Amino acid sequence: MKILVAVKRVVDHNIQVRIKPDGSDVDIAGVKMSINPFDENAVEEALRLKERGVAKEIVAVSFGTAANQDVLRHALAMGADRALLVETESELQPLGVAKLLKAVVQREQPDIVLLGKQAIDDDAGQTGQMLAALLGVGQGTFISSLNIEGDEALVTREIDGGTEQIAVRLPAVLTADLRLNDPRFVKLPNLMMAKKKPIESLSAAELSTDTAPRLKQVKVSEPPARKPGIKVNDVQELIAKLHEEGMLS
Repeated sequence: MKILVAVKRVVDHNIQVRIKPDGSDVDIAGVKMSINPFDENAVEEALRLKERGVAKEIVAVSFGTAANQDVLRHALAMGADRALLVETESELQPLGVAKLLKAVVQREQPDIVLLGKQAIDDDAGQTGQMLAALLGVGQGTFISSLNIEGDEALVTREIDGGTEQIAVRLPAVLTADLRLNDPRFVKLPNLMMAKKKPIESLSAAELSTDTAPRLKQVKVSEPPARKPGIKVNDVQELIAKLHEEGMLS
């Protein structure tokens, strides 16, 4: 079994981003970048499947500039077998990424495509679903557990009402939730060895895919400030305050 894992380069989750003065976007100049946390869960789950003897090969793929090599090397340091960088200078939105991923899937022919349920920069949470639709295969989104039995993936999904269990016939697209696992700590020797491993590169133009943006970002702004909360002594006072605020009639 071959597993393809998509990884995205995002601002490190410990960094507080700032908005550019003109409100056109967030300012990421000079800030620390790292692998998208949900994608790291996807890599970890692929490695666990390989350790159980279910998977034979794990291929990590990323889309963007040469700077994306750092997240691919992180995946290699964790234990991925190969890394593929699809180079492009274009702004990629979820549909564009899904189209490029479709082309890579057709090239690599994996049994499972694993990726994070969302990226922490845009929080769109759309790429996995779009990819499954483009490929015409089953999907398991927001998964918190995964087992492979025969030609099916048995997954537990996080839903509004709790969880649900479904069986998805392979090949399939699966998106990882943070509850799926705890990614392993990457040791320095593994990072050093990963720096010496080759990363295959190809141009997005070679995949003959239309990745033009469908959406236009109009403005970025801080969320409105919330009013400070207050403490009440008992339920009666709480109800009285709610009446005063017009929240109860």
